[in-house]
Amino acid sequence: MGEDAESPKINHTFLRDYVTEADVISTVEFNQTGDLLATGDKGGRVVIFQRETEPKGEFEEAGEVGDSGEYNVYSTFQSHEPDFDYLKSLEIEEKINKIRWLPQQNAAHFLLSTNDKTVKLWKVSERDKRPEGYNLKDEEGRIKDVSTITSLRVPVLKPTDLMVEVRPRRVFANGHTYHINSISVNSDGETYLSADDLRINMWHLDITDRSFNIVDIKPANMEDLTEVITAAEFHPHHCHLFVYSSSKGTLRLCDMRASALCDKHTKLFEEPEDPGSRSFFSEIISSVSDVKFSHNGRYLLTRDYLTAKVWDLNMDKGPVETYQVHEYLRSKLCSLYENDCIFDKFECVWNSSDSVIMTGAYNSFFRMFDRETGRGVTLEAWRENSKPRAVLRTRRVYTGGKRRRGDVGVDSLDFTKKILHMAWHPAENIIAIAATNNLYIFQDRVNPDAQTQ
Repeated sequence: MGEDAESPKINHTFLRDYVTEADVISTVEFNQTGDLLATGDKGGRVVIFQRETEPKGEFEEAGEVGDSGEYNVYSTFQSHEPDFDYLKSLEIEEKINKIRWLPQQNAAHFLLSTNDKTVKLWKVSERDKRPEGYNLKDEEGRIKDVSTITSLRVPVLKPTDLMVEVRPRRVFANGHTYHINSISVNSDGETYLSADDLRINMWHLDITDRSFNIVDIKPANMEDLTEVITAAEFHPHHCHLFVYSSSKGTLRLCDMRASALCDKHTKLFEEPEDPGSRSFFSEIISSVSDVKFSHNGRYLLTRDYLTAKVWDLNMDKGPVETYQVHEYLRSKLCSLYENDCIFDKFECVWNSSDSVIMTGAYNSFFRMFDRETGRGVTLEAWRENSKPRAVLRTRRVYTGGKRRRGDVGVDSLDFTKKILHMAWHPAENIIAIAATNNLYIFQDRVNPDAQTQ
C-alpha cells in the first residue's frame, strides 16, 4: 500500500450545512452483517442507515458494478435526553458515548446505546401489515357496544406501507457513579460490560435493576488515585476474557474464570518508557484512548495520542507493531496542551481480515497502515471530495525536505477538524468516517480482493 496505490471511492456522504453542538457525531458502529450502520450524536439522537441491496440501473448501463454499497437513512430516534443528578447537582448530558449492536436472533435488530450514566436496549423492527376486522373495535379503534355484536369474524392482516419501529426494551440505570466510556457485548449473547473511569460492571441483558462489579480500581483515598480506566472490551470468541486500558498506557487482560472480582489481572501489557525521552507530556500522550481485539482474537489494537500499536496476547513485554500516526505533532505538544487537543480521544479499527488498521488525525485526515508492509497512507474526508464515486487522493504533511504540490504544512493544520470516530464494515472494504457533524462512507471498488488503501 503506497502513495501511488488506488484510493477508495466515496460511496455516500451525509452533510449538514449548519453545525450545532448537538449535531456533532460521537460514535459510529456497523452491525454484524454490515447492512446497518448506526451513528450517535451529542444531541442524544441515533440515526440508523441501511445498505441498499438492489444495484442502480445507471451503473449497470455504464457496464460497471452496481452501487450496492450505498447507505440511506433507515430510522432516526431520540435515545437519551438531558438529565440532572439532584444529589450531586450535576447535569447529565444526552450525548451518545457508544453504540453496540447485538447479534441478530430474529427479524428484529437490537442495539445498546449509552450516555454518561444510562445504558438503553433498543429494538428495531419493521411492520408492513396491519390487522383489520376486529370484533370488539370499529374501524376507528373505538370499543363497540357488546350488545350490538351479532356475528363473529376472523381478523385479517392487510399490507400497508413499511414502517420502521424503534422501541426501548430495557433501561440499565444507576450502575455507574462516574462517566461511562465503554460498552461491549459478550460473545455469549446474554451479557455485556459497561466501564467508567474506575469500575467495570457486567450486566445480564434481561436484568436491569442490578449488575455485577468485576473491576474496581477506586482507591480508599481518592488523593491516591494515579490512573483511570479509558476503554474496555470483551474477547470476540472467549466469553470469560476481557481487556481494559488505562490512562497510564497499560492494558490488563482479565479472566473471569480465575476470580469473580478481576482486580488482579491475568496479563499486563505495557511498553517500558525511555527515560531519555520523558517530558511533562509523557503521561498524557501515553494514555490509551481506545482498545480493540482483532477479529481472530489473537491481537489487540490500541491508540494513544501519537501512535497506534498492535499487541500479541502471547507477548506481554511490549507491542509487536508501532505505527506513527502524526509524529510531526511532538514539537507542538505545548500548544496542543493549551488548547486541550492533547486530551482528544481517537478511536482505532481493524479491517475484516485484520491486515489493515485505521485511525484518525487532525485536519480531517485519517490514517491507514498495512500490517504486512508497515506502510501508511493519509487520506482526507472533506466537503470538496464529497461527490459520489469521487476518488480520494492521498495527502501528506510537510515536515521538511522536498515539498510536493498539495502538501500541508504542520503550522497550517486545522485542529478543529478532527477524525475521532470511525467504523469498518465487518466483511467488506467499506468504512464510515465521522467528521464533526458529517458522515462519510467510502468504498473500495477498484479491486474487490485488495484492501482499502
